[in-house]
Amino acid sequence: MASKILVVEDEPSICENVVYALEADGFTVVTVATGHEAMEQMKSQTFGLIILDVGLPDMTGFEVCKAIRKTQSLPILFLTARSSEVDRVVGLEIGGDDYVVKPFSPRELVARVRAILRRVSATPLPPNGHDASIPLLIDDVRCQAVYFGTALNLSRYEFRMLKAFAAHPGRVFSREQLMDHASEEPDASMERTVDTHIKTLRARMRGVREGIDPIVTHRGMGYSLLETWPAA
Repeated sequence: MASKILVVEDEPSICENVVYALEADGFTVVTVATGHEAMEQMKSQTFGLIILDVGLPDMTGFEVCKAIRKTQSLPILFLTARSSEVDRVVGLEIGGDDYVVKPFSPRELVARVRAILRRVSATPLPPNGHDASIPLLIDDVRCQAVYFGTALNLSRYEFRMLKAFAAHPGRVFSREQLMDHASEEPDASMERTVDTHIKTLRARMRGVREGIDPIVTHRGMGYSLLETWPAA
C-alpha cells in the first residue's frame, strides 16, 4: 500500500525521524518546512496523505489545512505539541483525519498513517458487494462503515463510535462510553470532542442519504443509533 506522503515539519530532528520511519515502511516521502512550501508542492505533485505540523514558522497548520480543504479532500494527520481539547476539536472540525501529540513514537505514527490510508482506500468491497438497501454494515476487515452501500470516509474515532452504535441499535451511549469505545486511552477532557465526531458522522451519512438522521440526540444523556429505519 505504498503511497507518496508530504511531511510538513520545520524541526529537522523530528522530520528526520518521521521520514526514516515512513521510508522504512515503503512510503515515498517529500518534506518541506513551511506552509507556503507545502502549498507549492501540492500544485505540482499528487500525495496520498499529508503529515502536517501545527506550529509552522510562516502560518499555522490549521491555516494550511483550511487552504487545502478548499480544493482537495486528501487525508491530513496533524503533528502538534499542544494536546489541549480546544486544539483537538479545531483540528477535527476543519477537516483533519487524525492527530499525534509530540513527543510520539515513529512506529505509532506509521501505524496511524496506514490506518488512515486503509479507510480512504479505493479498494473494492468484497466480490458479492453490499446490498444498498441495508442501512448500515460494519466491515471489520477494512475498518469501514458501509452506509446504504457506500463506504464512509471516517476517522478511527468515528469508525469505532459507529461500530459501537451498530452493535446496539437504540441503546443510548453517554459521551464517556463513546470515548471508551473510540480511544485506547480515553480521558475526561476528550469527552467534549464526541460532539464534533458525531457532527462529522452525521454529515458523512447525510452525504450518502439525505432526509435521514441516523444518530439520535438524547439531551443530557448522549446519543443512539436509529432502531427502526424509515422507508428509503
